[in-house]
Amino acid sequence: MSAERASSAPHASPAVALATRHALVWLVVGNAIGVMIAILLLLPGLNPWLGEWTYGRWMMVHMNVALYGWCSLPMLGFLFKVYGADRGPTAPWCRPILWLWSGALVAGSICWLSGQSSGKLFLDWTGYARVLFPLAMGALWLLLTIAYIRGKRDNHASNLIAALARILGLVILAAVPFAIYFASDPSVYPAVNPGTGGPTGASQLESSLGIVLILLILPFGVTRRIEQRRPAVALSWIIFVTESALCLLLGRNDVSHHRPAQYLSLASLLIWILLVPAYYAAFRWTPATRRWRIAMLWWWGGLVASGCIFFLPGILDRIKFTDVLVGHSLTAVAGFLTALLIVVMIQLVGEQDSWIFTRTWSFHAWNMGVLVYVVIISMAGWIEGANPAFTIVPGRARFILYFVRLLTGIAMLLGSLEWWVAAFSLPVLAPAAKPELSGVEVA
Repeated sequence: MSAERASSAPHASPAVALATRHALVWLVVGNAIGVMIAILLLLPGLNPWLGEWTYGRWMMVHMNVALYGWCSLPMLGFLFKVYGADRGPTAPWCRPILWLWSGALVAGSICWLSGQSSGKLFLDWTGYARVLFPLAMGALWLLLTIAYIRGKRDNHASNLIAALARILGLVILAAVPFAIYFASDPSVYPAVNPGTGGPTGASQLESSLGIVLILLILPFGVTRRIEQRRPAVALSWIIFVTESALCLLLGRNDVSHHRPAQYLSLASLLIWILLVPAYYAAFRWTPATRRWRIAMLWWWGGLVASGCIFFLPGILDRIKFTDVLVGHSLTAVAGFLTALLIVVMIQLVGEQDSWIFTRTWSFHAWNMGVLVYVVIISMAGWIEGANPAFTIVPGRARFILYFVRLLTGIAMLLGSLEWWVAAFSLPVLAPAAKPELSGVEVA
């Protein structure tokens, strides 16, 4: 990008810039806790020094701030932009929404460190945090609704499909705070439900198709479609609808993963390894996203392929409840999802501020750190599947693997620190120069 083009490109809107800062703060916090946890696993003798703030309590904070902080806050910036809340009279209200969201995470962290939990993974909201977090989500919905109504009043020529999509989005978002509040209640359904046989091919396919749906929707909020490549977009949506309909025919609840219908249905996701790159090539992207788009597609391919392989009979029987699934989760969150979020954030902040995420050192530190982490933890998990004492009883092999794991965590922390420090250059107070995204219209 030339100096003239960079200087003429608009800055991110203050609301988007602040959402980016908040997201990166929680990424750094989550990574720092992850490094501390890795040290405790390597040197378990240090645990007594933490008193009641044990490994298990820190682990809850680590996972929840990763999901509800790093993975969620960029989506607030996305929603601000899509619904126009970052412009006009509603723009000043984006700041208190972001602080309320982060405040709920702080309150939740205090609860989790105090030993308060519902016992449900990622639904640990208890006490006053269980009220505060849905309140933040409700406040976000109210802001988006007001911004949408104001935008409709000011712009009567709105596209019908886009308007219906925004209305549907508001309907779905209206239910989320109530769903989070009630699902976090331990009495709603047990954290460990003996009535089910655990994850099935059908449940895994459902959740994976949910991710595919998000992948299909995201480009429409941050960029424009290339008309000449409409067939790739249409084909992807047709296959998604067809696969979703077929998913309803699969057996659920206590169904063995040894049944061919279960693992073959999950294998149907392999087509998306090819479809997602073709789909994303049908949209106009800021050039600065290229490196992270490639990384995202590679992580996506690895995630889908490994997920299908790990579910096969014989393999899942060995790796279930081991560190292999930890590595698979990290592939999803730290690999694929992080790359996708950064692509979205680069689109949102625009070319002028894209350098925050495009520097070579932090890009390689993060992605190589995740890759080595996944390989190392998968090796440990595979050994653990045959010898459960491997991760409990200290030994040379365990120490080496966990030490390398610690080094990868440090590399990821340093990479995220560079993004966070760079994000302080984003203008979070001055009004945005233009409402457009780096020369592309908001869909």
